[in-house]
Amino acid sequence: MPPSDKFTEYLNQFSADRVAMLEQLRNVVVGQGEVIEQVLAAIFTRGHCLLVGVPGLAKTLMVASIAQILSIAFKRVQFTPDLMPSDITGTSVLEETAEGKREFRFVRGPIFANIVLADEINRTPPKTQAALLEAMQERQVTAGQETMKLPEPFFVIATQNPIEQEGTYPLPEAQLDRFMFNIKVDYPTAEDEQLIVSMSTRGEKPELTKVLTGERIVAWQKLVKKVEVPKFVNEFIVKLVRATRPKDPTAPDLIKRLVDWGAGPRAGIFLAQAGQAFAAMDGRPSVAIDDIKKAAIPVLRHRVSANFQAQAEGRTSDDIVVELLKIVSEPEPKKYVEKSRKS
Repeated sequence: MPPSDKFTEYLNQFSADRVAMLEQLRNVVVGQGEVIEQVLAAIFTRGHCLLVGVPGLAKTLMVASIAQILSIAFKRVQFTPDLMPSDITGTSVLEETAEGKREFRFVRGPIFANIVLADEINRTPPKTQAALLEAMQERQVTAGQETMKLPEPFFVIATQNPIEQEGTYPLPEAQLDRFMFNIKVDYPTAEDEQLIVSMSTRGEKPELTKVLTGERIVAWQKLVKKVEVPKFVNEFIVKLVRATRPKDPTAPDLIKRLVDWGAGPRAGIFLAQAGQAFAAMDGRPSVAIDDIKKAAIPVLRHRVSANFQAQAEGRTSDDIVVELLKIVSEPEPKKYVEKSRKS
């Protein structure tokens, strides 16, 4: 069924807003186009991101700049070994009322924002990391007998330093799985690095213009949900995810040999949602298999566990996913067109 003129018009507006956001970000962040695109895809699908990269690659600057061009509340939490769960979610304080009575009042923590930047998330113990789990999955916080909803839109963007392991706490698999994307932030190109150094010597701080409001972000999130995921794309997603599991009959020998455990059903959901976001940002009403392939590495790299054999061969999860994309066959769209005609 072809998309309506109204839907096409909304897609064009959404695409225009995305271009305006990118123009503003280019005033501050040099390069990192793929990283920015993935972060925006997560924002427009209500997802959370984990940015992994060495210090000095503008991870924090990027998130702060995105928050600046959006008219929404932004909080940054610097994770440290002595950070407590209540430092994130909030705490109850004893106060005396005007009538002379004493009662507890809950003081909300930084989690009650639209964008929460969890800086160096692996520097705090699991108990504190777990304070984010309910917020990320259920979008609510429970304190004592009371459960409070978090504002909409809400997303967590965490950063992690992969080279410094002393005094760090690896993220539990259950928490890693809550992140839609695991985004690797790499070094800039030589040209981009020259521009970065040149910009730093001018001493100018560019002014960023606000592009979107919270209400408009929520509206675009609803629009992205309406982008069609064709049946053949859905079949490809399921085939790809199931092929990452060593004990699945459809898993290729590569997976059985190099992987301990594969991706769960949440990976398929995130692949479909990422495909919808990439299609919508291009102004397309339907998801293509290329959209799924583009999302495959950031969605699957933290959900495919490479075993000792893979490490001995110098193969990472990224390498395995790249190989898997070459192995998993693409379904024929014609097959589904013929089925619908017959029915």
